[in-house]
Amino acid sequence: MGMCTVKASVSSARLGMTHNAMISKDSIETAYSFIHQKHRVYIHSQMDWQRDDIEYAIASYVDSMNKALYDRLSQGREDFLRNHAHFEDELTEALQQLEEML
Repeated sequence: MGMCTVKASVSSARLGMTHNAMISKDSIETAYSFIHQKHRVYIHSQMDWQRDDIEYAIASYVDSMNKALYDRLSQGREDFLRNHAHFEDELTEALQQLEEML
């Protein structure tokens, strides 16, 4: 392994530790519970108004959630979980990421 690779690995490990330290287990569990519940209803709902209400609730929730957690879930996408066109896929993605973090 070259010197550049070792430095990159160490830097990545430090970044990950710093980033994770800003995200409490409670914030992950709370986000998971909320998003899991909304996801279950959303994927089975046939009512447009109900799906719209869930999109609004999730968008409101992410506006106030732990910023480091949102940044990690969104991976730099500013409209993550706020865009109707991608909402269902992003909701599923967020749920999977949160499950992995638990």
